[in-house]
Amino acid sequence: MELPSITSPKIMPEIADSVYADRFQTFLDRAAKQGIDTVVVYADREHCANMAYLTGFDPRFEEALLVCSVKGGTPVIVTGPECQPRAANARIPVSTKLYPPFGLLGQDRRQTPALLDLLSDCGIRQGARIGVAGWKYFTSLESPNPNSWIEIPGYVLDGIRTLAGASAEITNIGSILMNASDGMRAINELEQLAQFEFAAASVSDAMQRVIGQIRPGQSEYEMLSKAMLPGIPLNSHLMLSTGERARADGLNGPSSRIAKKGDPISMAFGQWGALTARGGWIAEDAGDLPLEVQDYVEKLAGPFFETVREWYQTIGIGVVGGDIDAMVRSRLGDKFFNLILVPGHLIHLDEWMNTPIYPGSTETFSSGQAVQMDIIPATGTPYFTTNMEDGIALLDENGRAALKERYPDLHDRAEARRAYMADVIGIKLKPEVIPLSNTCGILQPFVLSPNRILVAN
Repeated sequence: MELPSITSPKIMPEIADSVYADRFQTFLDRAAKQGIDTVVVYADREHCANMAYLTGFDPRFEEALLVCSVKGGTPVIVTGPECQPRAANARIPVSTKLYPPFGLLGQDRRQTPALLDLLSDCGIRQGARIGVAGWKYFTSLESPNPNSWIEIPGYVLDGIRTLAGASAEITNIGSILMNASDGMRAINELEQLAQFEFAAASVSDAMQRVIGQIRPGQSEYEMLSKAMLPGIPLNSHLMLSTGERARADGLNGPSSRIAKKGDPISMAFGQWGALTARGGWIAEDAGDLPLEVQDYVEKLAGPFFETVREWYQTIGIGVVGGDIDAMVRSRLGDKFFNLILVPGHLIHLDEWMNTPIYPGSTETFSSGQAVQMDIIPATGTPYFTTNMEDGIALLDENGRAALKERYPDLHDRAEARRAYMADVIGIKLKPEVIPLSNTCGILQPFVLSPNRILVAN
């Protein structure tokens, strides 16, 4: 089949300062409803999504702490020396404080204040009820007192506890931001979805550039060099591996290994708001595969494609996450497929924010959510795996009308993707499903024949 020809956006839409101001005030209001007096948000390079969402600031190389009273006042962002200018240019008004231990080893520590004095200056008070947001939260499945589990550095938490006093309550408020049903980051503004579409289009284009230029005899580094990503911050390291490296761990980054015809291949490229992943074979057709897996399409890729097709046609506003999980497991529940993750999740600045899809879930999907189609058969057999991971958004009728008015080019690209999925692949989306990636539904099991894709009968 001819692959879709969709001109991707060249300019990433902006998010206004007023949006960040509204987010931060909503965060304080929700914390206040839980009886919180002071909020503390922690971030580092790997765990920056909550702070970046609230303030537009994310630390590079360092750690950072945001402290603010729920009654208002100027939030304080504490960083090491390198991030002081970045923090000062946050998208909401903030004051900044320097704490050199948040910086890298070997930097000048002579200006280090006493931690308790620093926390006191930031607003931590004796007896205050402190709400802490790190990068996740916990449930009763993990602890009888999940809100007491705080996932920030121990020395910072010890300082907060010492200053607040033994009687003070310190509670995890990550769910305010990350609950899959009503967390603030679960429901996105149009501006945020427009940025996610920019990211999704660019990573899916990058994946097709790589697939279209793979040749036996290339190194994995050479293959990945064709991606030409635009420079949006990554939400995962770049993954590309072939042969036994791919079989051993699909999360591997590239190496100097030289690929050959008949090798399995696994790839994933992720940026803030998007990830595209593919898995298959460096082959032109089944005849290039090892003899014992030449029924790869019939045995693995075909049933997988049919399941993904049903996933795309089922997802929608009001759909119960547990129903999607049950549908996928009814089709791919055989131990051969070995589904090690739940089949789909919400995506945000972080690649996996949370998910309403899990066994027995009664959580439903809502307008404004960005959702990742993520079903990975880890067969652990000579058949290897298959993958066609991409993202969508959900918008109700009012949301779609607003999208068409404010982002007409995005609307047109989404409609072109929808038409290709329906007319060529045979995947018919509900009206509220907005495909963000240029490769939604496209499965190329043999990457040396990129125009051979699976379609519905």
